[in-house]
Amino acid sequence: MAQARATETIPIHEVFGPVHHYERLEWDTLERYDSLSYELSGDRWSPAVLFLHGFMGSSAGWREVMTALEERAFCVAVDLPGHGASLRLEPEAYTFEGAARAVIRTLDELEVGRLVIVGYSMGGRFALYLALRYPERCAGLILESASPGLEGDEERAARRAADEERARRLEAGDFEEFLRDWYRQPLFAPMARNEKLLRQTIEARRRNEPVELARSLRGMGTGSQPSLWGELDRLGVPTLAVAGGLDEKYAGISSRMASLSPWIEPAVVRGVGHNVHAEAPAKYASLLGRFLGGV
Repeated sequence: MAQARATETIPIHEVFGPVHHYERLEWDTLERYDSLSYELSGDRWSPAVLFLHGFMGSSAGWREVMTALEERAFCVAVDLPGHGASLRLEPEAYTFEGAARAVIRTLDELEVGRLVIVGYSMGGRFALYLALRYPERCAGLILESASPGLEGDEERAARRAADEERARRLEAGDFEEFLRDWYRQPLFAPMARNEKLLRQTIEARRRNEPVELARSLRGMGTGSQPSLWGELDRLGVPTLAVAGGLDEKYAGISSRMASLSPWIEPAVVRGVGHNVHAEAPAKYASLLGRFLGGV
């Protein structure tokens, strides 16, 4: 059996093989412009859990974790606006509040009341927003590699400018170059140690529609998010702030968040980076299972 390379980083150019063009199936007769696409797993009579993916992700990215939990939870994973099959929505949907209303409407359609909300990266920032703006729907919160946002006006303005530049690159048409640059970020260096996972992740990202991603980036990027640091003391539900041990930035953020609210507990998973649930799905599912048992 070949051993996984634990410390060697795979050069990004080795990960990009031939370009596979994704052709979106025509679902025009089934599309709804006022709700989101979603995936379900588990028993409807079990405690409900909502999963929110990160930028360029989709509900499909949670399948392994959902499968591990399906005997003890009713899992709902949505495609956030501009991702998966939640495409060509009204402009308002590509904002934090518009997306929040779309998620609440989807949960209402499914007759799901209070539930635990799990979010990764962009989905984690959005999960915190949901918990603070719609506290009656949140029974618990898991924030994976997520931040309450940027605190200063100048910092947010600079990030909005950077997000706008990225959005224009997406609209310009060279999606492959955008992906290369995205996964060259130091944030994803730990993932590059696992060649198979990195290839799978990039292949999944290729299925996105770049113009839709640009809309999401403009409306739900870090620069467009209101700072929620000053609202952490309003949290009234058990919250787990998860970070990878190799992701020093977000491990620090989770620790700082915990210092500002008695409801927040930091949890660092050793040996993994930014995308904890993809890099260590079994550990993540175990952590999530223990959390659900205490809510």
